[in-house]
Amino acid sequence: MPRFNLPAAPEARPRAGIQCDLSPRALEAWNPGIRAAAGDNEPPNTISIYDPIGFDFFGDGVTAKRIAGALRSIGNEDVEVNINSPGGDVFEGLAIYNLLREHKGRVTVNVMGLAASAASFIAMAGDEIRIGRAAFLMVHNGWVVTMGNRHDLREIADWLEPFDAAIADIYAVRTGLPIDDIKSQLDAETWIGGREAVDSGWADTFLESDRIEEEGGNARNDYRMAARKMDIAMAKAGITRSERRSLMQTYKSGTPSAADSGTPSATDTEADMASAYEGFAQAFARFQHPPSQ
Repeated sequence: MPRFNLPAAPEARPRAGIQCDLSPRALEAWNPGIRAAAGDNEPPNTISIYDPIGFDFFGDGVTAKRIAGALRSIGNEDVEVNINSPGGDVFEGLAIYNLLREHKGRVTVNVMGLAASAASFIAMAGDEIRIGRAAFLMVHNGWVVTMGNRHDLREIADWLEPFDAAIADIYAVRTGLPIDDIKSQLDAETWIGGREAVDSGWADTFLESDRIEEEGGNARNDYRMAARKMDIAMAKAGITRSERRSLMQTYKSGTPSAADSGTPSATDTEADMASAYEGFAQAFARFQHPPSQ
């Protein structure tokens, strides 16, 4: 359907004392190694969304600033957007959705592996949405972390409600499904596989399997996967995203390379970090769930 028929998303930033966070279930399901297959067939104007929305521990993640810069360089030409993301900052996601919705050229969205949470409504900004048969969308209500008494929490719930309603409206217009059905799916946190997505209007068609590949067997990917497991373990323990980021950076800067002599290569360092993160995640999980005596 034409993107110009889609509603604009509200523009907002998190209020003081509120942090957007990743769903641990989305983090567990996300395989960061899935991406567009390398080759000569990739369109010249391609934007890749292969990280959490907002930031991750390897850089700035996928931000509206980054997407705006990419679209400026593309101009009014057509663009393809490849998505494999566990979601993240709902407000950053709404800003990215608006940028794609307002783009003058045709927007084709390819869901390569996972488009969860904020990444799922970013995907709705495509003139055409294509999804891998083994890929998933995940939709839920806005996910935030905050503190306060019961009055504070009621006020925050009321503040979030219009954003959930706006996101539900985007889904309903794009899919053609009744708004009450959409709201029920958001309340339940719903996972939508490739076949169901095409059959029920969440996507328009399947993405050819040869357009997707999975990177594996390299230190960089192992490093990212191990860091993800460490992040999941801390998220399940209730540690906030900002605290997790600080701990990860501290842990990273304090972990020596196994190569004590000479200058370690990037591959050696990433392999060492992967092993360290994996060990930390396993130890943290055991601490949270000690074996019964």
